[in-house]
Amino acid sequence: MNVELLIFVFIYLIGTLAIGAWAGTRVKNTEDFAVAGHTLPLYMVITTSFATWFGAETVMGIPAKFVEGGLKGIIEDPFGASMCLVFVGLFFAVRLYRMKLLTIGDFFRRRYGVPVEILCSVMIILSYLGWVAAQVTALGLVFTILSGGAISHETGMVVGTVLVLIYVMMGGMLAVAWTDFIQMIVLVLGLSYIAWYSADLVGGAPKVIQYAQDRDWFRILPEPNLLDWLLFLAAAITMMLGSIPQQDVFQRVMSAKDEKSAKYGAVIGGLCYLVFAFVPMFVVVAALIKMPEHSQELLKSDPQKVLPRMILDHMPFFAQILFFGALVSAIKSCSSATLLAPSTSFVENILRHINPNLRDKQLLLAMRITILVFTSLVLTYAILTKGTPIYDLVSNAYQITLAGAFVPLTAGLYWKRATTQGAICSIAFGIGAWFLVAFAEVLQIPGMADINPKLSPLVALVFAITGMISGSYAPQFIRNRCHILMEHLGLSPVYSHSDHAG
Repeated sequence: MNVELLIFVFIYLIGTLAIGAWAGTRVKNTEDFAVAGHTLPLYMVITTSFATWFGAETVMGIPAKFVEGGLKGIIEDPFGASMCLVFVGLFFAVRLYRMKLLTIGDFFRRRYGVPVEILCSVMIILSYLGWVAAQVTALGLVFTILSGGAISHETGMVVGTVLVLIYVMMGGMLAVAWTDFIQMIVLVLGLSYIAWYSADLVGGAPKVIQYAQDRDWFRILPEPNLLDWLLFLAAAITMMLGSIPQQDVFQRVMSAKDEKSAKYGAVIGGLCYLVFAFVPMFVVVAALIKMPEHSQELLKSDPQKVLPRMILDHMPFFAQILFFGALVSAIKSCSSATLLAPSTSFVENILRHINPNLRDKQLLLAMRITILVFTSLVLTYAILTKGTPIYDLVSNAYQITLAGAFVPLTAGLYWKRATTQGAICSIAFGIGAWFLVAFAEVLQIPGMADINPKLSPLVALVFAITGMISGSYAPQFIRNRCHILMEHLGLSPVYSHSDHAG
């Protein structure tokens, strides 16, 4: 057991509670708690946007996938994830910021009405189970590794989650933003030093790059056939587009003090994430060179442990402190906002309709209670799905929002003809198609068993777009046809009040 290192990690985790307590003194209302009162400067929007994706999967999940399938195996994350932030900054941030919304669900209510708001909010909340579970799983793994197995994976999950939960409940988005700022500094400095030290251990960075190149790991495009390209596109759009209508992305961007900070903070944060996500991959390749036999054993049993073992077995104590400080920073910065986001969505977009008479202080209390309840659910889910790779937990999380929420959001912002009927049809078509393809084999649906379930995000997007267009045009098309028919029969069309209003 590495007692000194374990103590350091606990001190670091407890230290963030002080930030949460300080941020809690500045939280006066739900706006402060949910979007930091729209006060964050550009540099903090950059760090908190960067922290959106830099979590457990970036440090341990992505490198494990990289050594299994090269760059084409990680098109979803970091490539898709980083482009999500870039697209949010370029095409969504300014338009949404000007609306002064508290949640992404508020947009759906304003544009389409309460039913669409509730449907999309439920999808968004459910999508966070896998994402937060990945961070909780990683926290448990850290404590298990550092304690040499003395702390079980489940106990580590509980301890780490409770410490994150406390400061999020106290300070909300203000606590998240300030801890993100500090933790991203620790992360960048720590992993940069680790990468430099790893290169020095194996004879220089060119040797590491050559090792990966010899194994064709830098190949990013799929094989030149239709199925492989469709699978490639399906993986790319899952986080690239499916993460756009997410509350945690929305909160981080909308916390900016002005629309320029919202726009450029997301773009710069996304590009920084893409660049820096290669650092853990570099270190893992160096580990394969430094400890080939041990690495091969870990690749067969649990590839996510290659990087931590490299640090513990071949680096000095100072480097170990930097690495696990950076790792805990990544996990905490990612999990904190993703605990806050679904809880905010539930209170603002569902509970408000159940009890519309709640005052602001009551809503603030409800947000904190909901965070506690949601965290308990996530912790239970993480324990039940223990053994599922971190990367898979994350990548599966956003298929439901791609299928049901992305098209209504985009059409609502950019297509004036988008209607409530179109949004409902888009959700029904998208979710229905996703479910049928993703679970065709399990459900034993005749004629669909041979469809690759990994195509479900792409199929869902096509059907969601079809639903939006057909649902928006169908009522008008039917009215026009009825009008023509009635004129042909010599009858005068009768309009209802709602027809004139529309």
